[in-house]
Amino acid sequence: MARYKEYYIMLIPGILFFLIFCYAPMYGLVIAFQDYYPLKGIQGSKWVGMKHFIRLFSDPFFLTVLKNTIVISIYKLLVCFPAPIILCLALNEIKNLPFKKVAQSLSYLPHFVSWVVVSGIIIEFLSPTRGPINMLLQSLGLDTIFFVGKPEYFRGVLVVSDLWKSIGWGSIVYLAAVTAIDPTLYEAAEIDGAGRIQKIIHVTLPALAPIVTVMLIMESGKILNDSFQQVYNFLTPATYSVGDVISTFVYRMGIQNMQYSFTTAVDLFKNIVSFALVMLTNYAARKTSDYALW
Repeated sequence: MARYKEYYIMLIPGILFFLIFCYAPMYGLVIAFQDYYPLKGIQGSKWVGMKHFIRLFSDPFFLTVLKNTIVISIYKLLVCFPAPIILCLALNEIKNLPFKKVAQSLSYLPHFVSWVVVSGIIIEFLSPTRGPINMLLQSLGLDTIFFVGKPEYFRGVLVVSDLWKSIGWGSIVYLAAVTAIDPTLYEAAEIDGAGRIQKIIHVTLPALAPIVTVMLIMESGKILNDSFQQVYNFLTPATYSVGDVISTFVYRMGIQNMQYSFTTAVDLFKNIVSFALVMLTNYAARKTSDYALW
């Protein structure tokens, strides 16, 4: 530590950030076991034990919200998790460097645009009166579709918009892993008669296996951690039945209805399940492969 003290000093802001904004607020979890009133504070509020958790699991509306969260997250996991890997493999096969750089930059760009702007763009793009997709449907003699306002299309809109926004940024990690592959492995595979597809299967994918496993473990912990900004900007009263998720439920009940104790219990439940999923996925990865977080 004495030898590398400058590096440890550079860690101080990051450590302070987590202590102040992640660990210190954990004291507030006690609110989940109280009938909390802001004027009385944590010390003066009545202790009620598991009251809010009992309400949580007996509330049919919350069960619907939980189902929506899980279903949307699984859809995103199935579509949005492999997509950056596929994009990485495609970019790695591009030999024209200027075109490759332009393609990478264009794929990264949506990540830096806020969900407010992205949702506005997509809502206009899918508009039943002005959107190009519905204009195409009209030109074919078909009925227009209000994609954002129809429950049967709403989850698809969430998945596709998340894919467009995250695919480029998500591929960065895999591209970094690909650049670390020894070029002689590709040369040896080529000497053995392997084509492009064979080199991807037998060289690139095995090299990506460790980082893919780690990323999958981390993604498993996000099953209940939905994107509030995305869902909130797309959600309408017509799509509550399929689009209302835990974060929007917590916002509505906690901020708007001031049910602080109940929503703290919801968030505590969500984080315990997320932690359990990470532990379970890591255990499965350790038992079935040589790669895991620990």
